[in-house]
Amino acid sequence: MNMSKLNIAAIQLNSQPNLDESLGQCYSAIESAAKSGVNLIALPENFAFLGDEIQKQQKGAEISENVLDVIPKWSKEFNVTILAGGFPVPVSNGKVYNRSIICDATGKIVASYNKIHLFDVSLTSDETYRESETVEAGDLTPTVCTLSSENLGSITQDPFNVNLGMTICYDLRFPELFRELTNLGSEIIFVPAAFTQPTGKAHWEVLLRARAIENSLFIVAPAQTGTHGSKRKTHGHAMIIDPWGNILSDAGTEPGFAMAAIDLNLISEVRQKLPSIHHRVLPG
Repeated sequence: MNMSKLNIAAIQLNSQPNLDESLGQCYSAIESAAKSGVNLIALPENFAFLGDEIQKQQKGAEISENVLDVIPKWSKEFNVTILAGGFPVPVSNGKVYNRSIICDATGKIVASYNKIHLFDVSLTSDETYRESETVEAGDLTPTVCTLSSENLGSITQDPFNVNLGMTICYDLRFPELFRELTNLGSEIIFVPAAFTQPTGKAHWEVLLRARAIENSLFIVAPAQTGTHGSKRKTHGHAMIIDPWGNILSDAGTEPGFAMAAIDLNLISEVRQKLPSIHHRVLPG
């Protein structure tokens, strides 16, 4: 059997509506995870700036310029691949994309994804979100990045490729996206998020495990936690979940990271034992 193992960290942050402070948190978290021997590090949604949507829209150019400068530098510095999981990129109509990128260990940006499903909900009279007012939805093309082990960082085993599927936060509630990413060959699907406290408590873990189980693959979900600015609160619990639905690591509610060593061969083992992915009778 070919060895196809990765050490992965899903970072958990308490980002603030302060670009320099939040990027400083990111650097420290990446440094700590890299020292733990990981090859692949995933940052959560709004890692560089977590304020209200108007603030994020207004600062979009500054945020994206800084992110696109530092993430390639950090990837090279620590010899790791980084999934930078959601930051604003200005669009010509005045809105921003909510964009995620993958930067390999050579410092090359090898994939990007603009969030498709926008978070327009009214949880309570005091907690309402209208992401579509400031964010432009991405096109409906699912994004899968194929990355070779030689570009993942400190791999000392036989060469292999890994297929990485990209989503952001609210996308988690739409299983058809995950199924299409699976159809396109994804072995790991990222879910960088800033889940609210009420929705996170109710649905975060169960939805992550469901997406892993129904598609028989790994889910890596970096997260935001705590209070951001004066009002916004997030759930935490960054997680790494295997194809059987087991939680390999859970970061709890404090800043830090979930970390796990995963073997991609487990995907084929699970699909042989329980081949539900091959028993589909309806299209999709």
